[in-house]
Amino acid sequence: MSCGAKGLAIFCFSASIGWAEPLIVDNFSDPAAWRYVSDQVMGGVSEGQAQFLKEGAETYVRLQGEVSTDNNGGFIQVRRNLVVPFAADSKSLALRLRGNGATYYVHLRHRDARRPWHYFAAEFATNDDWQNVRLPWSDFSAQGGFQAEFDPTEIVSVGLVAYGADYTAKLDVAQIAVE
Repeated sequence: MSCGAKGLAIFCFSASIGWAEPLIVDNFSDPAAWRYVSDQVMGGVSEGQAQFLKEGAETYVRLQGEVSTDNNGGFIQVRRNLVVPFAADSKSLALRLRGNGATYYVHLRHRDARRPWHYFAAEFATNDDWQNVRLPWSDFSAQGGFQAEFDPTEIVSVGLVAYGADYTAKLDVAQIAVE
């Protein structure tokens, strides 16, 4: 896999953590690329925030808050649009993260999604230690009645989401890569 693209800021991550040259989607060095959204856009009452923090040499996003299913709600998220589509031969999404023991989700929006609830989702568990999580494309399932087949080249955005239950969310993500 090539580690550069003419005119675009794409970085490759070394195999120091056991991954073979993934394409870095984000290392959270540009907070302006991300936006925070909660269920309040549809009348929900979940509250939270996304903070961009630094610990040693590592920059990361922290998604935290209170997720509430009251009033038909139940999510907080931080999302970004992709600059470059995922490669056709890619196999998975790889994340460096830690959390508070709760389950979180990655939501991938497809180019043909017409409703906010149309996306592909995969879940992952967390603990309070930094860990590397790999989510194969086969872990992502279409949500909300969305009918498209999963094709990595058709993904236009990625979201990190606390969703679906009443709980306190605290998720730190330092890197997202495609393998």
